[in-house]
Amino acid sequence: MGGSNNMHKPRRGSMQFWPHKRAKRAYARVRSWINRSDEIKLLGFPGYKAGMSHVLMQDPNPNSHTKGMTLQVPVTVIECPPLKLYSIRYYQQGTYGIELAGEVFSKKYEKQLSRKFKPTKKDGKEPEVYDDVRVVVYTQPSKTGIGKKKPEIMELGIGGKNPQEKANFAKSLMDKEIKLSDVFKEGALVDIHSVTKGKGFSGTVKKFGVKRLQHKSEKKKRGIGCLGSWTPKKVQFTVAQAGKFGYHLRTEYNKLTLKMSENPEEINPKGGFIRYGNVKNDFILIKGSVPGPNKRLITITEPMRLSKKFKPIQPQISYISKESKQKWKQMY
Repeated sequence: MGGSNNMHKPRRGSMQFWPHKRAKRAYARVRSWINRSDEIKLLGFPGYKAGMSHVLMQDPNPNSHTKGMTLQVPVTVIECPPLKLYSIRYYQQGTYGIELAGEVFSKKYEKQLSRKFKPTKKDGKEPEVYDDVRVVVYTQPSKTGIGKKKPEIMELGIGGKNPQEKANFAKSLMDKEIKLSDVFKEGALVDIHSVTKGKGFSGTVKKFGVKRLQHKSEKKKRGIGCLGSWTPKKVQFTVAQAGKFGYHLRTEYNKLTLKMSENPEEINPKGGFIRYGNVKNDFILIKGSVPGPNKRLITITEPMRLSKKFKPIQPQISYISKESKQKWKQMY
């Protein structure tokens, strides 16, 4: 008796992220802000990805088999030049969510902001009734060594419960520089929002990980066997097809911050970071990798899925690698 031709196996390609569409801009848009305490502070901070390195540190996990041992840990270096405030936005709860009720603009801003858009000269008006307050800030890439002058502009949430206290805090930031140390601390968990590397037009083998067909296959080998069934007579959206790949907006949850410092000499390698140069401002070390290429803006926010069992730690770092990364560039 002949065997059945029906073959069952898991689908090729993850359906976790769908659709595979490109981001609208090169830096992330954060749609919601998590407020876990009454502390009045900003809930996010952007920075530029400089590159990766490694450190030697003691394992802080009390339940680990390597508890207390010195481990080599990969880290991502993110340079965070100070921010400037452009405006204060007042929101009111409406029928379909929060609605903008008023906006107050800063009278002093950097001239580089005009490269992004034409700043308004209006003073704005603070409404009498509002339910939430957020701030619009812009970066200062001219203070870094990446050769960029045009800033990015984004909206950041403010922690706290009382809208009036949020408004007073936002007013205190007007015409001042906001530093990284005002927002985050070492040993805490954060979320990373960024846009991944763009891969261009890619086939199904690279994009979805489908299996290559045998060498006797008709017409193609690095493709799929068919586009679907005869009935229904249409191509399902789940079918793996070639197209643009990468440049996707992604969020990584609960990344550990190992170090924050104002002294860039502690992490600058010999010859600088590849395709970036030397760090010149405040920086933060994030454990593990971060999506996106060097020079891309990374948005760091308060964690959305923080475990109740997590407690902030004090990282014990004994060594930070400052060896040149150029030799690895030549090798690969």
